[in-house]
Amino acid sequence: MPRHGDPAQCYSVQCTELPDPIPLRVFSAARFSLASCSLSLSPSMSRLLDMEPHVYAKMLLDHATTLKLHTGNLVNRSRLKKKCPSSQSEELQDCIRATLSEWFASIPPVTEPELSQILDCTIPQNTEAITPEEREELKVSVKLFLSESDCSSVRNAVDMACASLGVSQLDSVIIAPPLLSEGESLALTHLQPLWEELEGLVHSQKVAAIGTSDLDKTLLEQLYNWAQVKPSSNQVNLASCCVMPPDLTAFAKEFDIQLLTHNDSKELISAEGFQEAVQESSKDLQVADWRLEWVLRYSIIVKSRGIIKAKGYLIHAKKKIQ
Repeated sequence: MPRHGDPAQCYSVQCTELPDPIPLRVFSAARFSLASCSLSLSPSMSRLLDMEPHVYAKMLLDHATTLKLHTGNLVNRSRLKKKCPSSQSEELQDCIRATLSEWFASIPPVTEPELSQILDCTIPQNTEAITPEEREELKVSVKLFLSESDCSSVRNAVDMACASLGVSQLDSVIIAPPLLSEGESLALTHLQPLWEELEGLVHSQKVAAIGTSDLDKTLLEQLYNWAQVKPSSNQVNLASCCVMPPDLTAFAKEFDIQLLTHNDSKELISAEGFQEAVQESSKDLQVADWRLEWVLRYSIIVKSRGIIKAKGYLIHAKKKIQ
């Protein structure tokens, strides 16, 4: 029981003359006679105080059907600098695990928690929006890794990136199509629906330039001849070829397509790797029904100095509805 002068606390006082508890914002022993009253916490408050953080996290994830996660600027996050990931996949898993764990821990307890179908996991202090004054000095480039062949994911990812970074347009978007079934090869028909979405974003001025990843000369030429908005770049994984193929180099030079290198794996993060990262963010989480839709990796570069000001990931996942 609080003494006179203690900070205000929220209690219920049960009086014999009244049938229901009376919630009081401030309780002071000097102001009330307790001859016929007993002090007790309301059932909802008792449940809340007894609830461990991982139980609350499980409630939120069980109720949700959509997960949106922003790792924030990894350049400034010291907790992720303590270890050097061996691959982009390991880095992404670490980021998902750490961001979810921190987000779950940051949720303030309330007596009646609102269980939303959309979990928007962003740590405000780790997120830096670009100001209008500095926008012209920065280049915002993203690479979109699709886990499913859903064309709407392209626009959704670009919209989420613009909103998260505080910009109206991305300078460059490179798309990495989803993995195909074993024995199936990437063809122009796989790229066309996705490219049409990117072209629409260029026409609406949400994106300035669009590029591809891991196309050989034949497929890049087919896309170039078919597309209305031509690819401005094509990424090549040097793990699969130590030297740029001469035919690809010649074609890119002729049609002013920038050839870039990367070291991303064919699948940035597997379905199992994503579920494992989510599960390890708290205790007793059920993750079997969650599927990853896309991952967007962004980098913000200071043009005049060529240094990375910020980099991070945006992740979007859905729960399978039984």
